Amino acid sequence: MGKSVRTKAVSELFEAILTLREEEECFDFFEDVCTVNELLSLAQRFEVAKMLKEGNTYMEVAEQTGASTATISRVNRSLNYGKDGYEMVFSRMKENREKQ
Repeated sequence: MGKSVRTKAVSELFEAILTLREEEECFDFFEDVCTVNELLSLAQRFEVAKMLKEGNTYMEVAEQTGASTATISRVNRSLNYGKDGYEMVFSRMKENREKQ
């Protein structure tokens, strides 16, 4: 079995993230915690997930995001067989936008 993400250090990181109150705080924190490439990679994966959820093809996703087919495949596997984290966040984002 692979490594577990459920460690004390990850839990403390999530606790720290949950204290962030606005987008500017997120920029400040994540720019300190991540390298530029790490943060851009996370953002790219999120964009890939969003595009796949919208029904775009791998080719369309690759062209628009610059993601490799391996990355797209990994994200797709998470969408189909993961813990539904993307779905939960997409749903909440939709709710938030409808309230505004």
